[in-house]
Amino acid sequence: MKRREFLKAAGVGVAASAVAAPAIAQSMPEVKWRYTASWPKSLDTLYGGCEFFVKRVAELTDNKFQITLFAAGEIVPGLQVLDAVQAGNVEMGSTAMYYYWGKDAAMTFGTALPFGVNARQMAAWLRFGNGEALLNEVLAKYNSIGFAHLNTGAQMGGWFRKELKNLGDMSGLKMRIGGFAGTIMSKVGVVPQQLAGGDIYPALEKGTLDACEWVGPHDDEKLGYYKVAKYYYYPGWWEGCGQAHNIINLAKWNELPKPYQAAIQTASWDSWSWAISRYDYYNAAALKRLISGGAILRPFPADVMEASYKAATDIYAGLSQTNPLFKKLYDSLRSYRGDAYLWWPVAEGGFDNFMIQRLRRA
Repeated sequence: MKRREFLKAAGVGVAASAVAAPAIAQSMPEVKWRYTASWPKSLDTLYGGCEFFVKRVAELTDNKFQITLFAAGEIVPGLQVLDAVQAGNVEMGSTAMYYYWGKDAAMTFGTALPFGVNARQMAAWLRFGNGEALLNEVLAKYNSIGFAHLNTGAQMGGWFRKELKNLGDMSGLKMRIGGFAGTIMSKVGVVPQQLAGGDIYPALEKGTLDACEWVGPHDDEKLGYYKVAKYYYYPGWWEGCGQAHNIINLAKWNELPKPYQAAIQTASWDSWSWAISRYDYYNAAALKRLISGGAILRPFPADVMEASYKAATDIYAGLSQTNPLFKKLYDSLRSYRGDAYLWWPVAEGGFDNFMIQRLRRA
């Protein structure tokens, strides 16, 4: 080929390649979805994680997939997100699956099984232990599919007006704790109370509540509970991790182009990491401020932990006899949990325990 003809042919090739990428991008459709959350805007990590998710999806799709976020109450109340998604009133929502344990106790596994696993173990079970597929068997009954989306890490046991010295101090104690954990707490003498977030502080102040649980230091500090209930107990055994899901209407999910489905899955895990990292960073400083402000940090008495564990496992045994999906999920998570806690003390636990003791001596 002569030099001039070669250059001419090469020029055509360059021109073709220069328009190819934009042409491919232009072939993707513009999609607009509505996204409702169970979280108020004041929860800067949970609601903020939703904002982060929306931004990531737009970035990953060259702004072709636009998702509009609505806080709790703007479209539907925070505890009706699944219902809105199931009905197709919104395409997707951010929520905690255990809010809907009354529909099916198996929903509990999506957020945290009391005395279950920690956040990293939860991620491992979901991704490599078939956990995600099992949870989606549950959600399919509600015309939905879901992906892990936010995580708080292990939560605190909550705020108590009086010190707990033993299991007997739990008897008759009125505590704001909802859902599945409340069912277990009732077995050890607690009287569970369902209260919206804005009603908790005045109830503690008036003494109509003896205790409450929320999330952890970063969120709890803003709510001021330490001013009226100074004993701050740990751990929140009902949430070794507090996980949220992006729940999506199944028909709408199936209509999405595969690259947009991939964008949702990628952005969901990105926001999972964003949220737990933010809590890990800010909880430490918040805990120091709470203690400086008068909060008294206490572990739950050993007999409270043991009685709660027994109550939980008894409930799981009963549910496994009546709910096949619960049994399927419980058998899966319990099997992995046994192996995980053989491994965890060796490297992670060994390192953490040394560092905790060494830094305390510093």
